[in-house]
Amino acid sequence: MEGAKKTHIVYRANLNFEVVNRYLTMLEEKGLIEKKDSLYVTTEKGKEFQEIAQELGL
Repeated sequence: MEGAKKTHIVYRANLNFEVVNRYLTMLEEKGLIEKKDSLYVTTEKGKEFQEIAQELGL
């Protein structure tokens, strides 16, 4: 299973835990990611969003 632990996200994004918690909560609420055990995994909806954002150059 692919995914990332919160600590990994914090270090890769160079953000603090408080900010990352807000982003992860928002992304979960939008259905773009889901938490499986201790990993955050991109959903199909999230993957579609990534493709569209990439095409638009965002």
